[in-house]
Amino acid sequence: MELYQLRSFVAVADEMHVGRAAARLHQAQPTLSRQIAALERDVGVELFSRARRRLTLTSAGEVFLASAREILRRTDVAAQDARRAARGEVGTLRVGFVQSATFEVFPRLVGQFRKACPDVRLEARFMTTLQQVSALRAGHLDVGILRPQQPSTAQTGLRTRVLSRDRLMAVLPAAHPMASHEHVPLSALAEDDFILYPNEKGATGHELILEHCRSAGFSPRIIQEAADAQTIVALVAANLGVSLLLSPTPPTDPGLVVYRSISDELPTWDLALAWSSGNSSAVLDRFLAVPGAEGEDR
Repeated sequence: MELYQLRSFVAVADEMHVGRAAARLHQAQPTLSRQIAALERDVGVELFSRARRRLTLTSAGEVFLASAREILRRTDVAAQDARRAARGEVGTLRVGFVQSATFEVFPRLVGQFRKACPDVRLEARFMTTLQQVSALRAGHLDVGILRPQQPSTAQTGLRTRVLSRDRLMAVLPAAHPMASHEHVPLSALAEDDFILYPNEKGATGHELILEHCRSAGFSPRIIQEAADAQTIVALVAANLGVSLLLSPTPPTDPGLVVYRSISDELPTWDLALAWSSGNSSAVLDRFLAVPGAEGEDR
């Protein structure tokens, strides 16, 4: 039994006339008649009664018609779903992201993708850069929003696309003496208490900040550690100390906390998309094509 035979049967059942059904299917009438006869042989019963030269469905034909329509409907749905999957419109996208991406890049890109592909299931996870690199290489993530490091991701079989080059910002209580300055030298914070990310495996912000402070001539006096930027900002707002965060920074009340650029010549820190060069997912291709995800691939 073939799908074309089912379509022929349904057409004849709709028209109750072989000639009209043949015209609808753009077939010769004898050809259509042979298809129906072959189908009846395959099923093992007569589907049509031909008494008095009038075509009607037998009781078996009526039951078979309902099943044939359902089979054809499911076949059409399956074909449509396959075409949508090939266009990246259905499926699953596994996204990793560093915390600094949550304040601007992550909601913008994911929001654009959700608008374009509402039927794709999104699995989003906060992960450090090193965790994302490991998961991308193992095939546990489709795309990461991370801070590329050395050794370069190219050496790990990953491709990257830089989205922004971000600077370190001073996070100060609004009443801090340097809050009225547009730019702040790191050395001006040498006597302050610091609130920083913990020095956890896979995270690089802690060591990055220590390195810059040492280059400015001091080692920061760390009195508190916090695992996320929002908590750091809240502790700064409580006047417990100052901090340094990569932009973009969390939104806050400027009457409590201000962000000021660092006047020292510090390198920028890239925020990039990363994905495995061996990942052929159509959903990934659609994500990489959303507005705002453009850039030069590496």
